[in-house]
Amino acid sequence: MKNGSSGIFTGAILSTVVLLVFSGASYGQSRNSSAAASHDWPVYNGGPSGDHYSQLTQINRQNVHSLRVAWKFDTEEGGGLEANPIIVGGVLYTYTPSQEVIALDAASGKLLWRFSSGIHSAQPARGVAYWTDGKESRILATVSNFLYALDAATGNVIPSFGEAGRVDLRKELRGDYRAQSISPTSPGIVYKDLFIIGGRNPETHPSPPGDIRAFDIYSGSIRWTFHTIPHPGEFGYDTWPKDAWLEAGAANNWGGMALDVSRGIVYVPTGSAVPDFYGADRVGDNLFADTLLALDASTGKRIWHFQGVHHDVWDRDFPSPPSLLTIERNGKKIDAIAQTSKQGFVYLFNRTNGDPLFPIKESSYPPSTVPGEVTAATQPLPILPLPFARQQLTEDVLTDRTPEMHAWAVEQLKTYRNAGQFTPLNIDQQTVVFPGTWGGGEWGGAAVDPTTGILYVNSNEMAWTLSLTENRPSRSQGESIYQNQCSVCHQNDRAGSPPNFPSLIGIDKRLTDQQIGDTIHQGRGRMPPFNSLNDEQTMALLHYLKNPDQTNEVTNKTTPTSSSTRSRNSAAYRFTGFRRFIDLDGYPAIKPPWGTLNAIDLKTGKYLWKIPLGQYPELVKKGMADTGSENFGGPVVTAGGLVLIAATIHDRKFRAFDSHSGKLLWEAELPFSGVATPSTYMVNGKQYIVIAAGGATSMSGLRGIKQSGGTYVAFALP
Repeated sequence: MKNGSSGIFTGAILSTVVLLVFSGASYGQSRNSSAAASHDWPVYNGGPSGDHYSQLTQINRQNVHSLRVAWKFDTEEGGGLEANPIIVGGVLYTYTPSQEVIALDAASGKLLWRFSSGIHSAQPARGVAYWTDGKESRILATVSNFLYALDAATGNVIPSFGEAGRVDLRKELRGDYRAQSISPTSPGIVYKDLFIIGGRNPETHPSPPGDIRAFDIYSGSIRWTFHTIPHPGEFGYDTWPKDAWLEAGAANNWGGMALDVSRGIVYVPTGSAVPDFYGADRVGDNLFADTLLALDASTGKRIWHFQGVHHDVWDRDFPSPPSLLTIERNGKKIDAIAQTSKQGFVYLFNRTNGDPLFPIKESSYPPSTVPGEVTAATQPLPILPLPFARQQLTEDVLTDRTPEMHAWAVEQLKTYRNAGQFTPLNIDQQTVVFPGTWGGGEWGGAAVDPTTGILYVNSNEMAWTLSLTENRPSRSQGESIYQNQCSVCHQNDRAGSPPNFPSLIGIDKRLTDQQIGDTIHQGRGRMPPFNSLNDEQTMALLHYLKNPDQTNEVTNKTTPTSSSTRSRNSAAYRFTGFRRFIDLDGYPAIKPPWGTLNAIDLKTGKYLWKIPLGQYPELVKKGMADTGSENFGGPVVTAGGLVLIAATIHDRKFRAFDSHSGKLLWEAELPFSGVATPSTYMVNGKQYIVIAAGGATSMSGLRGIKQSGGTYVAFALP
């Protein structure tokens, strides 16, 4: 039944199982009972520490080659999956592609209940959260801009939570909540009776601030708020223009969090402020954008912070939760935290006070030459570990797949501004950003073996080019809205950069007005919802998309806006759109590897191994087997000596590597690419590994990618 009503599963049975697992137990006790017949994966990425680690050893480097499919569950939906399922007491909780929440028997894949909010959301949803006080158990799940509390046994909405079982996350941010846009992609984290969460915000004005908020799990009321765009009197206020907090947006946590349960510290990485690529209206370093925050989980008070990019104009978000571990230095154990970045950096800190455990140098960079833009004079770079992605695009790095493609790439490179990391964008000239805006590191994050201090992280190796252009007067309201809200991905001429950013030319021949309008307001894949557009503005945008050369609207009316809104949307310069540096055949215009998996010893900062991750099947047939490919979703490391990872978007493979050597030990082909992080758990003495195989909406159409779907596949030993 879609609404998860009682009767589809006997709640008393599940409640008994949950109490056996969680009554009086901490996260750590639940995870550390490796000798028990059952072993959970109760939190996104395995546990609150974000280490992607499992102590299970039944499946190990000696027998992993014998893995077989144990069960499959087809959601019977298309659209892609990015979820990391949680498993508690033999029950698996996760999402379908449309953000329905489902509970499966973790040993058989049998559907136990299915909750539909009535909202068909095409946004990525990477996981739910579980809470119990020993008496009742709840699933905390976001659907579009709503946070729901569901009975873990039945899937029924808990009506005493929020407003009839849900909280509208747009409320209590700023101004009219109906004009705000927030849609979490990664789950929040549970601490005692609090649910702490950020959200996904638009990357252009208008965008709400990226407040971090803690909600009461019983009532849904807000218990504390941390302002990532500081208010007057708050630390960091002087890193923005005066009163920026009234209109500045984002600096949001979209990648997820980690938690030190014993200390009560929540670690929150944030992304860039809006607009992403031109910051004339936000001169200053812009705390707490692009920052790793350590907050008191009970109160939201700042304990320490580290800003990874000052005044970001390159979209260099911290894209994933950090990982907590303990390392040894000079005979002493130090509780540490590791954070990966889009640039391919690994930052390592003492998690109690934020002291760097490897030196970080503030390096100087040239200023922007764009009028109004004031970039930071320096940026912080870790001395160790060395970056896990290449940093400089030179001729000897360009593709040599064929002599003709190399010659083409050389000529293309000559037209770009190409001076390495943190080079400010130019006007009407493409600037190389390498690694590109999809990393380096991405939202899957890293796995850490707490027994060895080894970090495992997958990386993209793709150059992108970006530029600014003068924001000339628009001929119509629709064109103005398009240029300020849509051209950032779909280009000035609506041609996009297919297949990642589809062309909107002729969109009215492919979709109805209703479908286009729903996508604008609800978002899809990497496109956030644009709730700030009212009906008149939406109609104006639709009219422009269908009739771009007409100067008149359907109506000559304009929606009244404040002078500040008009000022924001008429900035002197704007971003011209994302461009991947690909060759004429659609392959990366650089030499392989195009994706890697890396093992780094965090005690020394040295690499143990680095291998290509992923293949292009058609190139394998031509003798190019180890190219690597773009990859999304993270690895899991186990006490059985395995690194488990899917992630690759071109070959649809799920792989197991030897954690010591990087040797490939096993692989299986999935029905769709496994653009997600796997989970591993034990039920009745049997270990399972499950992966969401659905591809991702934003990846559909890339060379060699099968149409997205929504299937969960579990593997076990025979």
